[in-house]
Order: sequence, then structure tokens, then C-alpha cells
Amino acid sequence: MQQDLIARAEAWLAEDPDSDTRDELRTLIDSGDADALAERFGGTLQFGTAGLRGELGAGPMRMNRSVVIRAAAGLAAYLKATGQGGGLVVIGYDARHKSADFARDTAAVMTGAGLRAAVLPRPLPTPLLAFAIRHLGAVAGVEVTASHNPPRDNGYKVYLGDGSQIVPPTDGEIAAEIAAVGALSSVARPEGGWKVLGDEVLTAYLERTDAVLSPGSPRTARVVHTALHGVGTETLNAAFARAGFPAPVPVAEQAEPDPDFPTVAFPNPEEPGAMDLAFATARRAAPDIVIANDPDADRCAVAVPDVDAESGWRMLRGDEVGALLAAHLVNKGATGVFAESIVSSSLLGRIAEAAGVGYEETLTGFKWIARVDGLRYGYEEALGYCADPDGVRDKDGITAALLVAELASELKERGRGLADLLDDLALAHGLHATDQLSARVEDLSLISAAMDRLRDHPPTALAGLTVTSAEDLSEGASGLPPTDGLRYHLDGAYRARVIVRPSGTEPKLKCYLEAVIPVPTAADLPSARARGAELLASLKRDVSEAAGI
Repeated sequence: MQQDLIARAEAWLAEDPDSDTRDELRTLIDSGDADALAERFGGTLQFGTAGLRGELGAGPMRMNRSVVIRAAAGLAAYLKATGQGGGLVVIGYDARHKSADFARDTAAVMTGAGLRAAVLPRPLPTPLLAFAIRHLGAVAGVEVTASHNPPRDNGYKVYLGDGSQIVPPTDGEIAAEIAAVGALSSVARPEGGWKVLGDEVLTAYLERTDAVLSPGSPRTARVVHTALHGVGTETLNAAFARAGFPAPVPVAEQAEPDPDFPTVAFPNPEEPGAMDLAFATARRAAPDIVIANDPDADRCAVAVPDVDAESGWRMLRGDEVGALLAAHLVNKGATGVFAESIVSSSLLGRIAEAAGVGYEETLTGFKWIARVDGLRYGYEEALGYCADPDGVRDKDGITAALLVAELASELKERGRGLADLLDDLALAHGLHATDQLSARVEDLSLISAAMDRLRDHPPTALAGLTVTSAEDLSEGASGLPPTDGLRYHLDGAYRARVIVRPSGTEPKLKCYLEAVIPVPTAADLPSARARGAELLASLKRDVSEAAGI
């Protein structure tokens, strides 16, 4: 077995174009580290609806130039097979380790395959790539990013010419073309022939951001902003300046791109400790709100002042921001369809129904949300918001930040804040309390074991509430395509909902929890929140026990 591993590693080494991964692999082979070799050669990274994502390193189970070249060759073959072989492929990248190399390799492969390629001029937010595809009339786009994953990771996200991410069966068709790629020497990679774009796409995108704001709306909100060592600072500052907002106060330690993310354990505003420096800056600057983008700036997190919090600030959940933006758009007269993924709060449906606008649920991910016919607004609880689908058919942390700042400005003029509007929504529709139970694993088999356990022994009650329906989403439900997930509706003294699914991008099992508490009067808000927190805590305990995590 070890000789087979070494033989595969030697064959990979012989065509590896990257000196860094060659050196890594040579060391592992010479040391006879069978475990490390098995980790890298025990299979291949699977190309799916999230494209590719994984740890940087040598071998087919890691993200590296060899894997990216094969992925690009497979994508080029798919485009040629579908009659798009003379089209343009636009390529964007973030500031992670190897991102620029992966972008250049992709451009070379596309050019060598007879397509035209254009690369964004420097590390820029992922929404710029989604915008550029349609703006430039491209047949496809590639974004090199691992979003908010740990520093050691990178990824490869594929879009088609409509500006939205791939979905089945396209992902399987591209994966088949990738699997058919032979030796790397058979993949033409010229030294040039593609175009490196200037700032014209960024300028056009910034001009487009005006579309999300109302002419003459207040622009007075003061913001502290952190890019979490990612690529958001330049674009967000330019958008705020163009719109006439006060210049955001940067979290200086995190404003510039740094692929090592030195000040955070995980570069994700939802993770504990990630916002500590932003809150410290806010205590000095006393802004109206704090806004954070994740490293590729397609997500937007928001915090509001809270005298009861130790930091003086409270992070809003993605569901809260999603509801606030929906209410803001309704107030601005938005029409069309409001959409969300099935794991997001049911409050959006209540808001849409009361406003008389369309509403639709989709599977998890903006690859599905962006495809809703007549979409006007879409959101997902993981801090993703699409407020301008005619410009960007994906989540966009820059335009979401502009909308949040506009809403905060309008409320500020009336002596109110975002928390006050959340109270209004609870009074109108009930308190929709949400939380998440997330189990990160080293052994992926633990995730499938938990799902099997729930399927074999479905719970009949959780948190003292009766399970009134249990749906296996792998069989399709409510007209949705099949997906690996379970959904439970509960009833009793209160209504609740639980969804359990494996993460599509990280080694996690995720459980999404919601409890709905009626709020008859404003005086009942504190007790409703306390009861919601108790129910969510009970749901966490019972779901954890039922899943064995």
C-alpha cells in the first residue's frame, strides 16, 4: 500500500508546476510519511455546486496549481462542448495564499483552449466577479476564494454566463470533464494572450451601487468597518464616499488584506472573538453601527449598541439583518419576489405576505436563491444578502452595507435604531428567535453517522414540543430538489422548526433552530425574548442528543 502511495506521489511530483508543493511532496516521500501521503492521495477533491474548496498543499486532495489547472481544463472543455468555445471567461481572485497564481493558471488554460480570458486587476470582492460576468457578456466566470475559511484553505467558485453559480446537473457535467483531463502536459498553457482588466469594471460596479439607495435618502449614519484582513476596504470605502455617507472608521489592524489573518482564529464575523477589535474601535469612535465584511466581502455582518452587552455592542444574527433589509425594501416600495433558503427565518415569509409581495423558499445557497424568477431580494441566514439582483446575482456584502447604512440613517433621523425596528417586527409578526448548533469534525464519517441516526430514530418531541412533521429532504420536499437534510416542524405551547444538514463548504454538521413566540404588547417583549432563548437552548440540547453530536 505504501509503495502504491509513493508511486502515485512520484507521478504527481513529476508534473507539479509549483516549486512550493514540489518541495512539500519531496519531503513527504523522502521521509516515508505514509499517513500524510494518504491524506493527500486518498482520493480527489470533489467538484460540486460549491466548486472546489480545501486545504492548500500537494496532491489531489489539496488545493494547488495542478488541481486548479485540471479544473480549468475541465471547465474549458465543458464550455466548448456546449457551444461556447469562443466566449469570454472572466476571472477574479481574493488575497489568500496562491489566489493570484490560481487566477493566472485559469487564464492561461482558457486562452490555450481557444477561449478569451480576462482577469480582474487585483484582489477584489467576489461580488465584483459576479457583476463583471454580465457586464462584460462573459460565458462563464471563476472566482478564486475560500470566503471565510481558515487561512490554510483556498477555493474555486464557478459561475455561468447568467452571473449565478452553477447548480446540478451542470456541476456533474463539469466534474466529468475534469476527470477526463489527462496529463498536465496535454493542457495548453501559453505565457500570455489574456487580458488584465483595469478599473473600468470596478467603476461600473460602483455606479451600479446607486441603484440600491433611494434618491435623496438620509446618509448620516456613522459606521465602524472591518474587512477582517480581506479585500473589502477599498470597495466599501469607495461606495460609501460615492453615496455621500460619512467615511467609515476602519478597524486599522484588519483593514488591509493579509492571507494569514493574524488577529482572528477564524476570519468569519460569526465566530467568537472575530469582532473584538471592531468593538474596541467602536468604543472609541462611538458610531451608530458596526459593519463587518468577510474576507471576500460577499457577506455583511452588523452590530448595534447594547448597554447590557459586556462589549457595549451586540451582533445581529443574519436572520435579523435579513428581516431588517426586507422591511426597509418594503418601506421603499419594492415589488417582485422575496426569497430565502429553507434554513433562514420564516419571518421573511410573514413580512412578504403582509406587504403583498411574492415569496419563495429555495435550497441552501445563493446558487439557488439567485435563480428565483422575478427575484427582488434574497437572503440567507449566513450573512448573505442580494439587494440588487439585476446587477449582482449573488450575495453582495457591499450593497448590503449601503442598505444597512441607509436604514440606520433613516431611523436615526427619527431618534430610533435598528433594534427598535426589530421590536416593531416582533410586535407585528411574533418574535422569531433563531440560533444554530454547529459541530465541526475531523472525521467526516461522523456527519453521515449523525444523519443516519436521525433517519433511523426520528425524534417525536424536542424541547417539550411535539414533532408534527418530519421531512427527509433527500427525497425532495415542498417542490424542492433533493438535498441531504432533515426538517422538523414542532407545535405545542409555541411553534418551532429544526433543520439538520451537512455543511456544503466546511467539515460541519449544522442544525438550524427557530422558535416563534407571540408578542401581544411592547411590554411583553422582554419575557418573549427570555422564553425564546430558553426554547432555543432546550432545542440545542435535545437535537444534540438525538443526533449524537
